Amino acid sequence: MKKSPVYDKNKVSIIGCGRVGITTAYALLLEGHVNELVLFNRTLDRVRGEQLDLEHGMSFLDYTEIVSTNDYADLADSDIIIYTAGCAQKPGETRLDLVENNVAILKKSLPQIIRYAPNAIILLVANPVDILTYKAYLMANWPKGRIFGSGTSLDTSRFRFHLSEFLNVNPHSIQAYVLGEHGDSSFPVISSASVGGQSLTNFPNFSEEKALKAYKTTRDAAYKIIEAKGSTYYGIATVTAKLVETILRDEKEILPVSIPLHNYYGHSGIALSVPCVVGRAGVEEIIEIKLSWEEKQKLEKSVNTLKSYL
Repeated sequence: MKKSPVYDKNKVSIIGCGRVGITTAYALLLEGHVNELVLFNRTLDRVRGEQLDLEHGMSFLDYTEIVSTNDYADLADSDIIIYTAGCAQKPGETRLDLVENNVAILKKSLPQIIRYAPNAIILLVANPVDILTYKAYLMANWPKGRIFGSGTSLDTSRFRFHLSEFLNVNPHSIQAYVLGEHGDSSFPVISSASVGGQSLTNFPNFSEEKALKAYKTTRDAAYKIIEAKGSTYYGIATVTAKLVETILRDEKEILPVSIPLHNYYGHSGIALSVPCVVGRAGVEEIIEIKLSWEEKQKLEKSVNTLKSYL
């Protein structure tokens, strides 16, 4: 059995086993960093079927014990709780349209999660992720960084991919963030973006028009995917698996995730995405990235948009 190079026990629990939750479970199994994977879902028969389906590929993967359950007690000793429960975004809806229903679901689930897994890192993926992250932070009253959201990690991945299409370089070589809300008020940070150590704005083939088009394609991606096939799940599952790996391996990688702000460019009382150092303790440090005047205005707009829903 393969074990983490840093820790022997890596138990991860997924709350909500719809398309996002189960695709995340599959991605985690492919990576092989989890020793025990708990699939928590209200409908037990369905999740048992998912468990069996996943187990049938185990002879080709690093072994992981899989547990399907609807009992919160099975979350005990989890290192990470991945929260994907809630209503999914439908065609024509924004993520913020989901606030009322998904906050109500969180209020029912979170006290049980806290009761049985008081030492876990809670990673929120369900939408609207920024609102849920801040609500969970207030409800749990845990140390800063133990609860955070996937935020604009997916937006950033999409943005780097679309930039790579016209820059003709691998997305891995692009350092460019989308920050703010995981939603329509997000914004690209172009002023400090780089490609292979060179400023993005000085890179061959760059133009502001192309970069803004790449961002618009990024911002509108979820709407197009949902209209075409009902929901998005491969991209966010890949991002979530990356975040889990970063935590379990204590990689200290800087990633744009949703975290409650405390005087970040003067903003507090809300959660949204900024670059953060992610490691075994969760979010271990918040990086105050250099923003242009225009980008600061867009950050403020994102803050105000989200605060109007609290």
